[in-house]
Amino acid sequence: MDFIDECKIYLKAGNGGNGCCSFRREKYVPKGGPDGGDGGSGGDIILKASPHVHTLLDQRYHPHYKSERGRHGQGKNCTGKSGQDLVINVPIGTLVRDLQTDDIIADLVKEGQCVIVARGGAGGKGNARFATSTMQAPRYCEPGSPGEEKDFKLELKLLADVGLVGFPNAGKSTFISRVSSARPKIADYPFTTLVPNLGMVRWKDSDFVMADIPGIIEGAHKGVGLGLRFLKHIERTRLILYLVDMSAETQRDPREEFVILKKELGSYSERLLDLRQIVVLNKCDLAEAKERAKEAVAFIKDQGYPCFAASALTGEGLNNILDEIVRELNEGKVAQEHL
Repeated sequence: MDFIDECKIYLKAGNGGNGCCSFRREKYVPKGGPDGGDGGSGGDIILKASPHVHTLLDQRYHPHYKSERGRHGQGKNCTGKSGQDLVINVPIGTLVRDLQTDDIIADLVKEGQCVIVARGGAGGKGNARFATSTMQAPRYCEPGSPGEEKDFKLELKLLADVGLVGFPNAGKSTFISRVSSARPKIADYPFTTLVPNLGMVRWKDSDFVMADIPGIIEGAHKGVGLGLRFLKHIERTRLILYLVDMSAETQRDPREEFVILKKELGSYSERLLDLRQIVVLNKCDLAEAKERAKEAVAFIKDQGYPCFAASALTGEGLNNILDEIVRELNEGKVAQEHL
């Protein structure tokens, strides 16, 4: 299934039904009064966050939605039936923007959270509503109001506790497959991962969600390599885990790689640098990598970040990393409760 995280949709809420102009006509009531009923209201259009939907695929390929219109009023004071509301299920983490103004309408981050994005029109009043002591036989009624008609942009930002950040081929997919139930595509070439992967991690008495973000390259904050589409998925995470490639195949110094990754995140959003952060020097099962890691660990720790040498392939050092992730998440939760 394709992973679609952006789309535009057009919504048209139902029109209200017209009021009815009618008079009571019975055999022994020659001059019956007005009995025209009101029109029914048009159906609203509602977006609902659902745990059973994981992509905006349906909205991408079916971008037009229309709810049911209200029925017209009838004689004998019969009110028209209201149109049925249309509920559109979207993934949890969907941001709803007005396409014209770019204003945020809603941020659906909780299961079952709903927002009415287009309201149905009100039903028109029947002529019975306009009867007064001086106007006992009104011969007019109201038409129904039109339903709202709008264009929206939907953006999906994944909800995860931990976001894996690194250059292509740094071993993020291997890492998340080792510590969680996620089974991403893994191969020895850049950009194997083209969509984010989510994995549930259970470690000792804790569990958390980890997101494998597709590889970030220099200039990602400007959109290079689809960087903007990838970086937005990090915004909702509570902790960032940098994965730095320590193998001899990469021509970049690991310290330089960490600095570039940090710069890309900060250039995209300074708020990302305020999140808790851990650095993992990956592929340290190789002898030459272990030697390179010593200087890098000292450099990164001097900047105040927890740093670990590990190997996602062999599992070396992963237990210590998971312990640190749990500790950081718990400390963050306690700090937030005291705000």
